[in-house]
Amino acid sequence: MHNRDEVSKVWRKVELARHKDRPTTLEYISLIFEDFIELHGDRLFSDDKAIVGGIAKIDGMPVTVIGHQKGRNVTENIKRNFGMAHPEGYRKSLRLMKQAEKFNRPIICFIDTPGAYCGIEAEERGQGEAIARNLFEMADLKVPVISIIIGEGGSGGALALGVGNKVYMLTNTIYSILSPEGFATILWKDSSKARYASEIMKITAEDLLGFNIIDEIIEEDEKGAHINIANTAKKLKKQLLFDLNGFKKLNGTELVEHRYNKFRNMGEFNTM
Repeated sequence: MHNRDEVSKVWRKVELARHKDRPTTLEYISLIFEDFIELHGDRLFSDDKAIVGGIAKIDGMPVTVIGHQKGRNVTENIKRNFGMAHPEGYRKSLRLMKQAEKFNRPIICFIDTPGAYCGIEAEERGQGEAIARNLFEMADLKVPVISIIIGEGGSGGALALGVGNKVYMLTNTIYSILSPEGFATILWKDSSKARYASEIMKITAEDLLGFNIIDEIIEEDEKGAHINIANTAKKLKKQLLFDLNGFKKLNGTELVEHRYNKFRNMGEFNTM
């Protein structure tokens, strides 16, 4: 049996992670960084608008910023494919990451996607390979990588930007192998049981911190980050600056080793 209150609490977080007014990557970029220049295209097929990325500064420090981008209305969501990237989106993000490594710029990734796009055309263009390539290449980047889940962190679509030296979640976000609806459909052949699935899946920030999957939870308003976007952005910026200054002590080889050890130790339960 499920605790009804507990299920309702988890589902509330799912709803807030998907809220139509939830701050997007571009909104956080405008509040946290200066002099952002968006770069486009994967140099192989096209420019995927579900992924945005480019060069910026944070307190004068050059960085590369990449993230999933959702829309605010139907028109924008169609343009952004509801934040579900095609292979060219992940190849664009990898191009920007390799560029960042070449010029010794830290990489900051904002994750907010239901999952990678699973349409026929995405499969034809190598969706699985593109995601796998990102995981492979990110593991060996010789610059700091910080990943923050700002909304939904769904499946391989999220993992493709999630191989970071530090991985954070905002309070009302989720991180999972697939959506609760998809889980319920597979397990019970009934997507209407998504509320119960969300509790079983252990997808909240608190769950994942306990499993040692993420490093820390960054607090947002209990009613959602959209209630006070500026305050949430301020907290994100403070954490980013703290980490970036700390990573200055590590050289490229040490950063790779730090990332490797982090993911090797994932899943060991926190006892604190």
